Amino acid sequence: MSEPAITVSTSRLTDRKRAAVVQAAIAEFRANGFDATSMDRVAATAGVSKRTVYNHFPSKDDLFAQILQELWDCSKEVDATAYRPGLPLRAQLVELLTQKMALLRDPYFLDLARVAIAEAIHTPERARSMVAKLGEKEEGGAAFVRAAQADGKLKAGDAAFMSNLLQGQLKTFAFWPQVALGQPALDEAQQAAVVATAVDMFLGWWAA
Repeated sequence: MSEPAITVSTSRLTDRKRAAVVQAAIAEFRANGFDATSMDRVAATAGVSKRTVYNHFPSKDDLFAQILQELWDCSKEVDATAYRPGLPLRAQLVELLTQKMALLRDPYFLDLARVAIAEAIHTPERARSMVAKLGEKEEGGAAFVRAAQADGKLKAGDAAFMSNLLQGQLKTFAFWPQVALGQPALDEAQQAAVVATAVDMFLGWWAA
């Protein structure tokens, strides 16, 4: 009867160690860059053995791939938000961008983004999978726009362009200054103002 409990406990311990390794890799990549970071250093920062690190991630490339995967996982739920016919479009857009704004101020998401972007600048080929996935992610916003167009709520146009322009306004104030310049996250009033203005500008041009 005790074996299942032992299995669960071991599994949780393994998950915690894996998470610790990823967190340590993020810290080391941010501090030293990809090339200067060693698996020994990651193990020391995580407080685990080097063997434990290699059991989870055979190489630094695998560690970096995991960071990209977590960056993708953090954002995919927001971009899966679907258009709902019959409900006011403005309210839906405000809800969508408010969810996006919450993601952009999440400290863990920003740490992941800093590591990924720094390495993408330094070694573009290593980040090609990230770029491809981010392209897929933006498709979620484009699908929302296309559904609103089909419902007669938005004018015809390039849905991907429209979606990128809308979401890009948020990143101008609530992502790039924080990632590139270390500025603090926007407070709630500032977030609400950016969201409302972005939505109203978008609808002012494209509302049917």
